[in-house]
Amino acid sequence: FNNAYRKQLSEAGLVISGVSPDERLVEMVELPKDVHPWFVASQAHPEFKSRPTSPAPLFREFARAAIAHHEEIDRHDVRPVR
Repeated sequence: FNNAYRKQLSEAGLVISGVSPDERLVEMVELPKDVHPWFVASQAHPEFKSRPTSPAPLFREFARAAIAHHEEIDRHDVRPVR
C-alpha cells in the first residue's frame, strides 16, 4: 500500500481497516458492502494460524459470505447464461 495515495483512496471509498501499531503502515483494506459484497485485502498471513477445526476469522467470514451469496442466488433461482 502506497501511503502517498492513502487520502485519495479513502476519499474514493476504500476503507482502511487495519494498520500497524505505529499507524504508519496500512495492513488491511476493505470496500463497503454497497460497493462489493465481500472485499478484504490484507498484508497479513492468516493461513499460518488457520486450522481446519479452528479457521482464522478472515477465512471463516469469507466462507460464510460465500455460502450466504450462494443461498441468495438459489433463492432467486438465478442461472448463469452460457
